[in-house]
Amino acid sequence: MIRCDNLVKIYKQADLEVVALQGLDLHVRAGELMAIIGNSGSGKSTLLNVLGGLDRPTAGQVTVDGIDLLQISDADLVKYKRETVGFVWQNNARNLIPYLTAQENVELPILLKGRRKRARALELLEAVGLLHRRKNRLSQLSGGEQQRAAIAIALANEPKVLLADEPTGSVDSAMANQILDLFRHLSHSLGLTVVIVTHDPLLAQKVDRVVAIRDGKTSSELIRRKSYAQELQELADGAERGDPDESHIEYAVLDRAGRLQIPSHCLEAVGMKNRNKMRVAIEEGRIVLTPPEPQDDRVS
Repeated sequence: MIRCDNLVKIYKQADLEVVALQGLDLHVRAGELMAIIGNSGSGKSTLLNVLGGLDRPTAGQVTVDGIDLLQISDADLVKYKRETVGFVWQNNARNLIPYLTAQENVELPILLKGRRKRARALELLEAVGLLHRRKNRLSQLSGGEQQRAAIAIALANEPKVLLADEPTGSVDSAMANQILDLFRHLSHSLGLTVVIVTHDPLLAQKVDRVVAIRDGKTSSELIRRKSYAQELQELADGAERGDPDESHIEYAVLDRAGRLQIPSHCLEAVGMKNRNKMRVAIEEGRIVLTPPEPQDDRVS
């Protein structure tokens, strides 16, 4: 559904150039529920803006549902943003018009497409558990209810991909869990591809794959050992909850030039956090990285 190969995004301000994405590679399967994490400035929000058609990529390749976002015309880009992707923002003011009711907010994008709006709006509000609040305006909804209304709006025109930028950043942990469960339900019931950008690594417990971005590149991936549904079934059968740190397998991502970014916690564990060399050896079919010997470390 999403394919990024050697994706580059450069912002230009006066005489200054900022390279936000530096040859990023990312492939997302149709129907996948995944998260993208990274520190502030890592490039994760830039990636979401490119996938959402809000920013044009500078170089590389990026396709969504077979649509080439590097070569797309302005007219087709408008159609792409209306029909292929839905966007959920952290700031509810960007999702909702305050003087409209929840139902009217959901009806608006459907109206712009010229479809029957009322039945579709009610269907979506029911799907996100907000049908009973359909006549309430923004000021009458809680933060979690506003975010669920925003999700309904994003789904109004039946997009193939749902992009969410810090969707749980403005709600408490209980509501965050409800919103993440809603994303999972929508992904499975509608076959929707959901990409969530967040700074919260605990989100990994709710999704099947987590991609970490550092310095504009994918640095590592966390892939669930068992499906989330399988873990819930085991808990229902009386099994004890496992250690969250052991629920996923972590992989470093190797780029086209053979380079990889080793997760910082691994470097810290072997005392390599602020050092710039490692010894490389092949042992029994494995590539082994170890800190340099003292005499090696003196050579710069």
